[in-house]
Amino acid sequence: MKVIKSLKIAAVALAASTLSLSATAQETLLGAGSTFVYPLFSKIFAEYGAKTKVQVNYQSIGSGGGILQLTNKTVDFGGSDAPLNADQAKKIGVPVLHIPMASGAVVITYNVPGLTTGLNLTGKDLADIYLGKITKWNSAEIAASNKGTKLPDLPIVVVHRSDGSGTSFIFTDYLTKVNPEWASKVGKASAVNWPAGLGGKGNEGVAGLVKQTPGAIGYNELAYAIQNKMAYADIANKTGKFITPTLESTTASSNVELPANAEVSLTNTDNPKGYPITSFTWALIYKEQKYSDRSAAHAKEVLKLLWYNIHDGQKNCAPLNYAPLSKSALKVAENILKSATYDGKAIL
Repeated sequence: MKVIKSLKIAAVALAASTLSLSATAQETLLGAGSTFVYPLFSKIFAEYGAKTKVQVNYQSIGSGGGILQLTNKTVDFGGSDAPLNADQAKKIGVPVLHIPMASGAVVITYNVPGLTTGLNLTGKDLADIYLGKITKWNSAEIAASNKGTKLPDLPIVVVHRSDGSGTSFIFTDYLTKVNPEWASKVGKASAVNWPAGLGGKGNEGVAGLVKQTPGAIGYNELAYAIQNKMAYADIANKTGKFITPTLESTTASSNVELPANAEVSLTNTDNPKGYPITSFTWALIYKEQKYSDRSAAHAKEVLKLLWYNIHDGQKNCAPLNYAPLSKSALKVAENILKSATYDGKAIL
């Protein structure tokens, strides 16, 4: 009997050991938020999982949703295309680090029968469209920026995000800078009271509505527009030149010196070659990782993942039309990650 009992104890110990090894081998990190950065994150996280056996479960639910899940301690990191505002920071209640991952362009997508390329829009006119003031594609305002282009007598169907969205923040941040009426009546936020239009959930929802609705106009991340073969407009910069959203023009806009906390707006750039609706996208984590109620070992895995994102993962940016971090931006990102602690001690 003693032999049998000893064998049973050994078997239980072996099973526990096997489960422990299995859990270690199948470490899973949880993230949620930005749909803007989802194409890039999908590629990096798949690559990271194949290399390290650490799986990353990232929910593309919009920046607002990611911030809410971070607030509720249900994820290891949030993805956001907007820095925390005062109300969000207050609800979290502890310091949060913003680590820049890359920068990208928000493009103005449209579905105008017979017009697949070459649409020009100024920032003021774009805001007036979203204010519901310009309602026809052949309006005098749009025609003035598109001389020689035959514009149809077709109603404009405005499409915007229905969820809390960093993409919306970037878009409304830009509109606030270029149209005083928009600034006074609507303003900038991840979720605003839209004066006109239809709502779609996520970049995917907006893209779907634009594609299926003749006369529609919307806004999407550049990678989504390219993947879905959507037409998108050239937008006038501060000099009045119409800029096509490309990797090059996005990079030109993001070539700035970041502050130490990396929280900066890139929209309406002064760079004459820069696309004016460009932004950084950030990963958000607690500065004090013990606050997440997870182990020190788990916290270190989170930081190792984000360290990979800003180093090896950057090679995936350009193929997906995101601008990689500049050398100076990378240095800021490294310093921010190194400032994260567990129980007051540096993790990296």
